[in-house]
Amino acid sequence: MHFLGEYGIMRSFWEIFNMSRKMVFGRYDYAVFGTFIAYAVGSLVVPVALVQVARDLGFTLDEGGTSRGGWLHMMRCVSICATLALSGFMAGRWGNRRPLGVSVALIGAGLLVCAVSPTYGVLLAALMIAGLGEGVVEALGTPFTQELHPEEPGRYVNFSHGFWSVGVLVSTVLFGWLLYMGMNWRLVLVLAAAFAIAPTLLLLAPEGKKKYPERPERVSTGRVLSQAKAICKEPRFWLYFAAMFLAGGGEFCLTFWCASFIQMSFAGSVMAGGIGTAIFAAGMLGGRTGFGFWFRQHQFRGLLLAMGVLGTVVCVFIPSVAASAWEWKLHLFFVMLFFAGVATAPFWPSLQTQAVARLPGLDVTMVYVMLSFAGVPGCGFFTLLMGYLADERVWGMAKSFYIVPACFVVIMALLLMDRIPKNKLK
Repeated sequence: MHFLGEYGIMRSFWEIFNMSRKMVFGRYDYAVFGTFIAYAVGSLVVPVALVQVARDLGFTLDEGGTSRGGWLHMMRCVSICATLALSGFMAGRWGNRRPLGVSVALIGAGLLVCAVSPTYGVLLAALMIAGLGEGVVEALGTPFTQELHPEEPGRYVNFSHGFWSVGVLVSTVLFGWLLYMGMNWRLVLVLAAAFAIAPTLLLLAPEGKKKYPERPERVSTGRVLSQAKAICKEPRFWLYFAAMFLAGGGEFCLTFWCASFIQMSFAGSVMAGGIGTAIFAAGMLGGRTGFGFWFRQHQFRGLLLAMGVLGTVVCVFIPSVAASAWEWKLHLFFVMLFFAGVATAPFWPSLQTQAVARLPGLDVTMVYVMLSFAGVPGCGFFTLLMGYLADERVWGMAKSFYIVPACFVVIMALLLMDRIPKNKLK
């Protein structure tokens, strides 16, 4: 009887444990999952095919050509920032759902224009078209999820952001394999554009009985500006703004340059490059969905510090592995990429939800929008910087990866500064 009683207590704890982690999804959750997949596919299809694109459009990835690769992403980020700046006004006037649906459609349209680009300049312009849609996704995708699940946003935001990694994982393996098998990169871009169809329909099709919880009233331009002004007056916001800038850099330097790095520094094929990026994405996917499922809201700050240590330790050895003469160094690099993905996973979504929790009383959507305004330029700036440093006349591709652990170290320092009382931050 004692054993049964003890077992009964243990079972009750297990049931409570499972219930506390139950997550419920509906139509708009699936829409945002597809949105993040389409966003990732649009972001990664050109980097995965960059060697073939460069060859076809007449620029090389040596003798300064890496900078042209970096400019592709930098100008895309400029375009993203243009709609990021307007997203708060869009949300105030039309809500979150409709602007998000139109933006996914715009990503698909931009990729279709990329597929028929005859020159580098047209490709650059087409990526900027896709970037206009990506800016709205970046700004409104996270608050879209927050409004669906206000009770535990950290869990659902991390889980939904995991589908960015699903897009990276699926598209890099699929696209890498198709390119390896000889498919023209233009057809690959057409396939990438198709990923935007399903989320567009889910977001823009007529609503059923269960509607998306939009704000009941429109928000005026003056009120949006006053919300932004109130956020800018908070010193703690600028800690998270800087951390997001660095988080964007650390994540996208690995995402953007991984495939080209493997092909150039490890004598790997385009397939090997795609596999490497997919392994990094698999680590991010496991990290984001796992952390979202198992961790509670109050645990994410400690998680960020732990993952910062892990990411620094793993990534600081990338140049040494690349420079080694080991026959199995590519396989070791794949293992490192997986753990780098796990370490990188929580930074982008968790820094945003942590900032919202640490800045009570401010408009949640505007906090997310303004933090994205740091993360996206961070992606572009550090990707461009890494492209410049990767030139063999400067640092070379391998040593340019030191940027990544440097980003992690400064993020950890900023999180430690967040412990400083508010009155001493001023």
